[in-house]
Amino acid sequence: MKRSELFFGLLRIPVDFVAAYLALLAAYSLRAQDILPEFFKKPDLEVFPTFPEYIRLAIFGAILFVIILSFFGLYSLRVTDRPAREMRKLLYASLIWLMAAVSYYFLIRDFPFSRLALIYSMHLLFVFAAIGRALVGWLQRAALKKGIGKRRIVIFGKNKIEKEVAKVLTQSGTVTIVATINSLEELQALIKKGELDEIIQTKDSRDAAEEIIALCRSHHIQYHFVPDLLEVHRSNIEIFPIAGIPLISLRPTSLDGWGTVWKRGFDIVGAILGIILLSPFLLIIAIAIKLDSKGPVLFRYLDDGKTKALRVGEHGRTFQCFKFRTMQTGTHHKRYTELAEKNLRKGTPLVKIKDDPRVTRVGKFLRRFSLDELPQLWNVLRGEMSLVGPRPHLPEEVAKYDRKHLFVHTIKPGITGLAQISGRSDLPFEEEVRLDTYYIENWSLLSDMKIVLKTIGVVLRPYGE
Repeated sequence: MKRSELFFGLLRIPVDFVAAYLALLAAYSLRAQDILPEFFKKPDLEVFPTFPEYIRLAIFGAILFVIILSFFGLYSLRVTDRPAREMRKLLYASLIWLMAAVSYYFLIRDFPFSRLALIYSMHLLFVFAAIGRALVGWLQRAALKKGIGKRRIVIFGKNKIEKEVAKVLTQSGTVTIVATINSLEELQALIKKGELDEIIQTKDSRDAAEEIIALCRSHHIQYHFVPDLLEVHRSNIEIFPIAGIPLISLRPTSLDGWGTVWKRGFDIVGAILGIILLSPFLLIIAIAIKLDSKGPVLFRYLDDGKTKALRVGEHGRTFQCFKFRTMQTGTHHKRYTELAEKNLRKGTPLVKIKDDPRVTRVGKFLRRFSLDELPQLWNVLRGEMSLVGPRPHLPEEVAKYDRKHLFVHTIKPGITGLAQISGRSDLPFEEEVRLDTYYIENWSLLSDMKIVLKTIGVVLRPYGE
């Protein structure tokens, strides 16, 4: 999701609210002017609220209109509706708003409102919302003309269909054709440079498709293909035409678009509450670590005391992960030297030492209840981690991943996750990746809440019991 798409997608919410609010005020003004012929006026049957009373009603009415628009899918961060279809949805939303307002006053058995003002409101809601949407669309098109927000597309496969697709996409003015390529090596080079957002495959090669899909999944790139040249049997696909050419796309996960916004909001609220509620325990743990062994409270640097202890996060970016120190200082490197033979996870990228002699007495207790990871709440606030997500791994471990494993880095790592509550660090590596992949492809805010609640139960049950 490009930042410009996120910006213009979110911008539609306040624009629609302001448009609805102004439309309701305009309806009040029209009714107050009493411009209709005498034949249409029924003063004895209508009560017109005072302006201060109407202001409150207008605010609630505008909020209701925005909620109705959301149910029509008009806040998709990537707008795919044509203008005519969008106008149709706005008209339907205005009609539903009118029916909702009339139904409400019917249910409360009171009508302290002008019926004519409601009719005016319905029409003006549509007009003002259409103007607001047109303004946002104009701003977005102006940005696209300056190259802001254009999606960078690579076409894989040089043939007649490639030329037709490139022609149509170029004329749309919303994308930039970065290149037309014919080999995986060229594609990998472009991905390494970070020069593309989407790939359209027109070359008929099943082997190439599997490799391209793996690259797209691991680098968060949207993948499309032309179905008459490539037959891929998958359930998560959607079809839409470009100039009569049917284009099949792998459907993005629910974490694309609004999912990212809701998940980040959940992370911020959860991290703030966690830090506030757990602050007394964090202080007690810090004191216990200092009394138990020499060294810092947090494990932040490697054995030389200068090199930051990094983890791999979203899109392969590294960050300094905060954890309570559970080992003797200056012993991190031993996991790869004299303690390597005690590794329980040989044959995988990960390392787990059996009966690790480096762990302190307090460290054993913290690890037993997974309390050493509580400082990562600060990483969540900084936007480097999420409350729920795949486990954050070391760069040297990630360097040993196969390409198919890199999909877990398309989102931020989590303090807890589906894999963590399913077996902590005892799960086979492939099973851990499978669970993390399932989590990403089937994410929902409710699933995050369930995993957090289950984590509390797992933590209260000591590790190993």
